[in-house]
Amino acid sequence: MRRPFRFGLLVVALLAAFTARPAAAADLLVFAAASLKNALDDAIADYGKRTGVKIDVSYAASGPLARQIEAGAPADLFISADLQWMDEIAQHDLIRPESRVDLLGNRLVLVAAKDDKRAITIGPDTDLAALIGSGRLAIGDPQSVPAGKYAESALEKLGLWAKVEPKLARAESVRAALALVSRGEAPLGIVYATDAAADPGVRVAAEFPATSYPPVIYPAALVKASHSPQAQPFLEYLEGAAAAPFFTRQGFTRLVPPA
Repeated sequence: MRRPFRFGLLVVALLAAFTARPAAAADLLVFAAASLKNALDDAIADYGKRTGVKIDVSYAASGPLARQIEAGAPADLFISADLQWMDEIAQHDLIRPESRVDLLGNRLVLVAAKDDKRAITIGPDTDLAALIGSGRLAIGDPQSVPAGKYAESALEKLGLWAKVEPKLARAESVRAALALVSRGEAPLGIVYATDAAADPGVRVAAEFPATSYPPVIYPAALVKASHSPQAQPFLEYLEGAAAAPFFTRQGFTRLVPPA
C-alpha cells in the first residue's frame, strides 16, 4: 500500500508547485515525457528565438504528468511517451481531441556502462539474468513509466521476464533508469534509443527486436483547460519542418510529415 500513497503525495506536491507559480512566469506550460528533454529543450530554445515566446516545461514520466492534469495542473500542452496515458486523459475529456497528433516514434535498447564491452544479443535464448549477475536491471516502473511498460512487454514476449523480475531496479522515469547505469549503480538498463544517445556514460549493448514490443508512439495534444493563445502555434511548430532536426538528431522517428 505504500507505493500508491507515495505516488499520491508526489502528485499533490507537484500540483501545489504549479498552482503556486506566478501567472506571468511563462506564456506556455508544457508537460512532456522525460525522454524528450534534450530534443525538446533545443526545439523550445529555437522557438523562443523565432517568436519571443517563453515556455516552461515539466519533464517526468507520462503517468504522473497525466495524473497531475487530471488533478487540475495548469498544463497547456501534453506530450506523452505512449498512447495509454493520452487515451486516459482523453477519456476524462481533458484534451482537445482535434489537436491530438502522433508526433514521434522511438526504439527500445539495452544499455551498459560505456566501459562494458560485452557483446550481447537479445532474444529468447539470452540469459539476461546471468548478464545482470548480482546487480540490478534498471527500468522505468511499468506502472507509471511507458519505457518500463514497453520493457516489460518485450521481456515477456521473449520469455525473459520471470527470471529478471526479481532483479529489477524500478525507476521513477526512463531518465532515472538511465542514470542508474551511467553512474554504475546498475550493470544494465532498458531505455529508449534516444536516451542512450543523450548520455555519454552509457553505450547501447543491444537493440530489442521491434516485434517484441508495441510501437513506441509519442502523442501530443492541447489540454482542454488551457487558455494560452501560444499553445496551438507551438504545437504546429513541433509538427513542422523547423523542429524536425532537433528530434531526428536525437534519434526520434517523425510520424508527422513536415508541412
